[in-house]
Order: sequence, then C-alpha cells, then structure tokens
Amino acid sequence: MPLSGIVVSPGIAFGEALHLHLHPERHDYHLLPLDKVEQEKANLISIINDKKNQLIQHLNRLSSQSENYKLIEADLLLLDDEELIHSICSEIERFQLCAAVAVERIFSYQAAEMNALDNHYLANRSQDILSLARRLIDQINGAHSIELSKIDRPTILLASDITPAEFSMLPLKYITALVLKTGGITSHTAILARNAGIPALFDCPFEQANITNQQPLALDALTGKLYTAPRKSTVNRLKQLQQDNHKQKKQLLKFKHRKTQTKEGYHIPLFINMGSINETTHMNEMDVEGIGLFRTEFMLMNTQSVPNEDKQYRLYSDIVHLLKGKILTIRTLDIGAEKSLPFLNNTAEDNPALGLRGIRYTLAHSNLLYPQIRAVLRAAQYGPVRLMFPMINQIEELNKLLEIIKKCKAQMKKNHTNFGQLSIGIVVETPAAVMNLASMLPKLDFISIGTNDLTQYAMAADRGNPQLTKDYPSLSPAILSFIRLILSTAHAQQTPVSLCGELASDPRIAPLLIGMGVDELSVNLPAILEVKSALSKISYQACQSLAQESLSMNTIKSLHDYIHNQARLRD
Repeated sequence: MPLSGIVVSPGIAFGEALHLHLHPERHDYHLLPLDKVEQEKANLISIINDKKNQLIQHLNRLSSQSENYKLIEADLLLLDDEELIHSICSEIERFQLCAAVAVERIFSYQAAEMNALDNHYLANRSQDILSLARRLIDQINGAHSIELSKIDRPTILLASDITPAEFSMLPLKYITALVLKTGGITSHTAILARNAGIPALFDCPFEQANITNQQPLALDALTGKLYTAPRKSTVNRLKQLQQDNHKQKKQLLKFKHRKTQTKEGYHIPLFINMGSINETTHMNEMDVEGIGLFRTEFMLMNTQSVPNEDKQYRLYSDIVHLLKGKILTIRTLDIGAEKSLPFLNNTAEDNPALGLRGIRYTLAHSNLLYPQIRAVLRAAQYGPVRLMFPMINQIEELNKLLEIIKKCKAQMKKNHTNFGQLSIGIVVETPAAVMNLASMLPKLDFISIGTNDLTQYAMAADRGNPQLTKDYPSLSPAILSFIRLILSTAHAQQTPVSLCGELASDPRIAPLLIGMGVDELSVNLPAILEVKSALSKISYQACQSLAQESLSMNTIKSLHDYIHNQARLRD
C-alpha cells in the first residue's frame, strides 16, 4: 500500500531514497565496555578525518568568494582544533561514552561558550557548531551516504523537516522530490519547493515503511501517494502521467510571451513572487509586470553576518537593472516564527507565531532595518521600486516606519548619497490589519494581501501543522469575507490591492480573485503559465459571477466543490 501525504508541490518523480537526518533522536547512553574505549576513540578520529576530506573536496569545487566556501572553511578550522578533539576523546575515556554522545556534549559546551561571547560574529558561530555536530553524529552512525555534495543521481529526499536554510544547501539538480513528515501547504519550505519546481509531499509518515537509503521510490504528487516498492505497472502508469504532465506544460508555453488577459481581452497585471535573483532571468521570459513580492530573508539564509548596506544595495540594484523598467516590490526582512537566519541569535519564544516576527522584529533591531531601507532607497534611483512591510497591525507601527524612512533620507542627503523615490505599502495578513486598514490607507501607495498568514491568524490555525491545514484552508468563506472587506476598504480610498498569497498561484482560484476586484496577482514562478491559461478561458464578467456565487457559499466543502466544478467546465 502506498503512503499518503499532503501535496504541496505537484508532479511525478522517481529516484533513490535518501534520509537527510539519519541519526536517532535518542542516543545510546549505556556505558561502553572498557575494552571498547580505545577502538571508539580510533573510530572517532577516522570519521573526523573522513569528514575533513569530504569538506576539502567540496571546498575545491567552490569559488573562494561564495558564502558556502566560508562556511566550509569554518567547519574545517573546528575539526582541526586539536584541543577540541582531545576533549571529545577524553569524554569517551572518562565516562565510557559512545562517540555520538561525546560529540554532542563537547560541541554543545563549545557552542554555549561561543554564544555567551560579546563578539557578535563568534557568538553567531554557535549554530554552525551544532550543525557540524549533527553531521558528525550522522556519520558516526554510519550515514556516509548523506553527504549532499556527493549526490549524483535522481534522489527523493526524506526528512522530518527541512528549514529554508537547509533547503538552500540542497543540490537541486539531483533532488527529484521532497517527502517530509511534517509541514503544510503554506509553510515556507513548501513555497521554496514550488518555486524550484520540485514535487513535494508533506505530512507523510514514511518512517512506518522502514525505507532504506538507495531504495527505489516513486512519488505521485498529484494524488498524494508515495510508493515504496512500486510495481512495474505502477511505474508505467506514473510515467504515462509524467509524460501527460510534460505535454500540458509544453502546451502552456504559448502563453509565455502573451499579456495576461481574460477571454475578451481585459488586462490583468500579473507579478511574480521571488526569493532568488536567479528567478529574474526566467521572469523576463514570462511577460509579467514585475516582482510583486521579493522575500529578502530567503536571500540571506547562508550568510555568516548581517549583510551590510552596500551588499544589499548591490543586490537590489542588480535586480532593478535586470527588470529593465518593470516594478520591483521588496518586502523588508520577514524574520521570526519558523523563519530564522543563521547569523541571528533569536531568543526562544513560547509562541513564536505570535511573538517577535515580521516588522516587530526589525523595529526592535535597528541594525537590520536602517541599512535595508537605505539600500532600497539607493536602488530606487535606477527604476520603479515598491517597499512593503510585513505583519503591520496598527497605525503606530506604520508611523514609526515612515519616520525611519524620513530619517534615512535626511541622513543620505547630509552624506550626499543619491536615492530614488519609493512607493510604500504593507502586507495585510492579520485581522487587526484589516480592521485598522482605513486609518493607514492615507499613508500608503498600495497594499498586498498575504493570504497564507491571514488564514493562520484569522483561523487560529498554525500554517505548518498538517492536522489543521486540511480543515482550515485559505479558500474558505471566512477568508473570502476578509478579502472582500479589504478590497472595499482600500478601493473606497482609491488604493490598489495586490494579492501575493498562495491563493493567487492556484489557476482555479485566480479568476475568483479577479472577479472579487483584486487589482494585481503576484504568483509563484512555476504557476504563471497555468494562471495565464486559466484567465484566458474566462471573461471578466464570468469572473465576477464566479465571485458573487462563491461569496454566497457558507461551507468550505460547497465552496471547494463549486470552484473545482467551474474549473473543470472551463477546461
């Protein structure tokens, strides 16, 4: 029987299984027999030398200017620390511990000491030390095959969870699919998988199947099935589905250089959501209006220190030039909850989703906010740039930010630094923002609706909890009512409204949003052609009728059935 899960990125995939995290959650704390101690120490030294050789080989393939190069260099320095290695061996000998437990203890001590230092850079190295410890423990437990740099064949990656930082380190050329035990359709790892075009299945209990590394797997991320021992008939059926899928994508290519418009030619401004500068190249082939959401935090996952103003300025300027006059919408760092950056030592919070995240975090850390705003202002002299702030709830927060922008401009004028003009907006993603919107609109040039977090906060349902995402989806009467209220409030003050949440990337739902009055859609890159195709099959009047009927639905099931049936009729 196949295993089931939530489809977060559709597609068909084949590949060998590879567990990303193989070491057991609980170590063996039994005392080693005295006659095994010396062998355990010798094995440890051998594994450390193997790890060093792996890192050196990886280092030789990288540019010395890359951030990954610096990360590997730092790991090598740690593994060359004779005092540290001696401490681990002493721990094995004194307490008769296995090597995995000794590594965990000594590296934890080392990380704690660094974390306590006044030196900000060294303190931030603590997370890198713990990461290296985990990889060493994997190798101690025999997980030699998990060295990601050595993956050279189609691989389906299995993991409990993958952070955005870990995702950025994956060799995507060989990763045919992701299968996670946790996560939901609007989690940030799901967004990254969709942007990369990698089929992904979350909330899948794959540990029940005792899957071994290199075991052949087949993934049907259309119906949400993982086949751990696929029969020939199953493989043939899925290969046919894969071919059909490729044909459909090929047919969509005709929309590549077409404007986005409805059946009768009503133009719809279509933007993309972006987390990497590499996506800009593909975007220019798609005939869209620009970037409707640039997630700046995704660009910083592998940095070892806070990116300074000049570094950010160069990045934003490069994108502006690549866009050739199209709009760039930059969202300030959206940090907190499940998104953290390696160079930040965030204090643990009991309820991070309701804690210091989004604009709350950057307002509390001016060393992050001021350089980013100055960098954006400098980049704006080369083309149209919009700046929007995440997690704004009330006008007090907006007033603080507008004052900071004013201060940045005054400082730059004083220093004779050139800058351009910005359009200012906010991401509406909480009920409080909806209710306070009327008071904030006079100070804004545009707003963008973030339906992922709006759903989380309106439904009181964790967006990453797979047990909740099925029963509390964004496409629901409650969320449509919020969107309608936002639109009526904004349009009463002639403020344009964009929608950048996952709803916009669903070709079945995009016509509904346009019919409700959304002015712009910001879509994930892989979904652009499907959304263009869906909108080309329906008239603007039909979009309005679709919206009117959808808003009359009072249950999630009736709404989903109606949207699904209408999409099927159009196809």
